[in-house]
Amino acid sequence: MQVIYHGVQLIFPKTVSYTHWDNERMKHETATTGQGFTLIELMVVIAIIGILAAIAVPQYSAYRTRAYNAAAMEDLKAAEAAQELYFTEHYTYCANTSSLIGATYMLFLSDGVKLTIDPINTNTYGYIMRTRHRSGDVTYRLQGPGGKIVEE
Repeated sequence: MQVIYHGVQLIFPKTVSYTHWDNERMKHETATTGQGFTLIELMVVIAIIGILAAIAVPQYSAYRTRAYNAAAMEDLKAAEAAQELYFTEHYTYCANTSSLIGATYMLFLSDGVKLTIDPINTNTYGYIMRTRHRSGDVTYRLQGPGGKIVEE
């Protein structure tokens, strides 16, 4: 009697009673059909996956850090525009962040970005602002008006 079970051909003896010899013969016949993987093949696949993970994880981490730094820089550019809007209404630059953030001057910071304004150097002639993302590794500084964003 022949039975195909999950793509493996099983051959049973015609007698009703099965002996140890029949079980060994069936194991041998199913093992030699090429089904499954050897231990070496599995170990090679796991080693390859480990090598790929060792390369990918640091790259992904560096990518995330660059994205956080870019968010901090973009928020500093938006804060510069908000400062100029504030100046057109009050003829001086804003020295605290709470006055700039919100719908009035259209400044909305990204999650995790902290904006600080130096109150000592902020007056009718200019301002100094800094941004940093809590997961980033760079603090950006802008001395305005018309200044250039630099890393600190």
